[in-house]
Amino acid sequence: MKVEALIFNIIALFCVIAAVVYGWWSREPIGTTALLLSGGLTGLIGGFFWFVSRRIDARPEDRKDADIAEGAGELGFFPPASYWPLGLAASAALMGLALAFFYSWLILIAGAALLITIGGLLFEYYVGQNAQQS
Repeated sequence: MKVEALIFNIIALFCVIAAVVYGWWSREPIGTTALLLSGGLTGLIGGFFWFVSRRIDARPEDRKDADIAEGAGELGFFPPASYWPLGLAASAALMGLALAFFYSWLILIAGAALLITIGGLLFEYYVGQNAQQS
């Protein structure tokens, strides 16, 4: 996690420096605010990664004396093919469209579609062919 924290904190520092230079040079408040907020958000992520890296054991990626073989093995659980992310993206796009035009009836439909697709993605391994047998 130290590598990830370093990357995000460098980007945050760049955004803050760019905001100062841009604000001084152009005297335009919107772009300066956007750069400062971008720096703050990336700094927030970098700070979280730094916070987590202090509390977990060092991974092979974080140690300079690590061998490549130390990173071998199981990396995690990767689910089989699923159509729920496609439905979730479509319902999120529908919600964005509904909010952009502020159609209240479409906001309700998109909200229901979002709840259904989030629930489907969340409970994918509890029902159907991918259900975990206990």
